Amino acid sequence: MKHTMLAGAAAAIAAAALVLTGCSGSGDSGDDNVLRLWHYEGADSAMGIAWDQAITTFEKETGATVEFEEKSFEQIRSTASQVLNSDEAPDILEYNKGNATAGLLSSQGLLTNLDDVVAEHGWDDRLSPSLQTTARYDERGIMGSGSWYGVPNYGEFVEVYYNKDAFDAAGLEIPTTIDEFESVLQAFTAQGVTPLAESAAEYPLGQLWYQLALSKADRSFVDDYQLYTGDVDWQGPEISYATETIKDWTDKGYISTDASGIKAEDAGVEFINGDYPIFFSGSWWHNRFATEIDGFEWGTFLFPGAEMSPGSAGNMWVVPENAKNKELAYEFIDITMRPEIQALIGNNGGVPVAADPADITDEKSAELIANFNALTERDGIAFYPDWPTPTFYDQLNAGLQELVNGTKSPAEVQQQLGEQYQAGVDDIVG
Repeated sequence: MKHTMLAGAAAAIAAAALVLTGCSGSGDSGDDNVLRLWHYEGADSAMGIAWDQAITTFEKETGATVEFEEKSFEQIRSTASQVLNSDEAPDILEYNKGNATAGLLSSQGLLTNLDDVVAEHGWDDRLSPSLQTTARYDERGIMGSGSWYGVPNYGEFVEVYYNKDAFDAAGLEIPTTIDEFESVLQAFTAQGVTPLAESAAEYPLGQLWYQLALSKADRSFVDDYQLYTGDVDWQGPEISYATETIKDWTDKGYISTDASGIKAEDAGVEFINGDYPIFFSGSWWHNRFATEIDGFEWGTFLFPGAEMSPGSAGNMWVVPENAKNKELAYEFIDITMRPEIQALIGNNGGVPVAADPADITDEKSAELIANFNALTERDGIAFYPDWPTPTFYDQLNAGLQELVNGTKSPAEVQQQLGEQYQAGVDDIVG
C-alpha cells in the first residue's frame, strides 16, 4: 500500500512536461499493430516479471508490437488528467485505484467503460465482490458500484508475520481466536519481550486498529465506513473495541509507547532483526522478509477470530477513452489474467487474483496466497482505514499517537477522529 503526499503545482507541471516529452518520440501512436503501454513496476518485481512475459506472449500471439514506457508512480499520478485528455494517451496503463484517482478520471470521462469487455472475457468471474469494488465507479467517481473502469490482476492484504523460532522457544502455537492471541502476547511480555513490532508514525498501527474494529464488524459496517452507505457510529462497539484494545495492549506492554515515533520501515526492520516476534502488516513485506531474514524461521497467519482484514485489489489496468488501439489493450489484459502469468506473480512474491494454487511452487508464496484466497473466498477484503477521505491517513496516525502516548483517552480519540472523518466525507459527498 503506497501513501504519497500531494505534489505541488510546480512539480506537477514539471512532471507533465517530462511525460509529454517521453511521448513525443512515438511516431507509431496510430499504428493498428502497436500497443502503447505504461506501467511503474520495477523490472525485478513480481508484477514487472509477469508483465514482461505477458508482453512476449502478446507479441507472439498477435503479431503486434508493444511500445512499453516505464513511468514513475508520481509521473502517472500527477499528469494523468492532462495526458489522458490529449492525443498522447497510451492504449493501456497501470493506474492507482480509489475515488481520488481512477474514480476521478472515470467521472471526467477519461477512462473507457469496460462493462461489455469484462462480461465478454469473464474477468468478473475471477474476482471476488470485494476485489471488484475498486474497479467499479458510479457517475460521481465513488467506488463500489456502477461500471467497470479498470481490471486488477494482483491483490494485497494485511496479515500476521511471526517468528517461528521465538514461538517454539516459548512453547506457543498459532492462535486461532483473539483470546488465544492475547495469551500469546501476554506470554512474551511475561518473558520481558515486547511482542508487537509497531509503528504509530505511519500506517501499521492504524491497520491494527482497523483490524480490531473489523473483528467486531460485518460487511455493512465496512460499506458505511468506506462507501458512505450509512452513518458510522464512532462510539459504537466496533470502533470502541479497537481504540480501547490499543490502549489496553499499550498499558500491558504488548505495544511499546516508543511506537508513537517509529516509522513503518523501522518496525519492519526490527522484525527482520528478531527484536520483536510479531509484526502485523501487509503482503508487500513478504518478498523482503523472504530475501532478508536469515536468523530465524518465520511464517504468517490471518488475524485470529476475524472474518475480514485490511486489503484490496492491487492497482489496475485502465484503457484511456482516447486510446487508439483498445482491442489490443483488451487482449493484453486477458493475457495477464491467464494462469501462467498469474503463477509468475505468485512465485515471485506477489499476490495473484486468479492463480491455480498448484502452479505456486514456492512454499512461503503458497502460504501467502492461501491466506489471500481464504479472505477472498469469504468476501473478507475490507480495504484500508485511511481510504474514506484524502486527509484521514495523517489524522488517524495523529490520533493513535496521542492514544499510545496517553495524552488522550480512547473516547477523546474517537470523538476527534469521528469529527475529522465526517468533515472529510461531507466534502466528498456533500
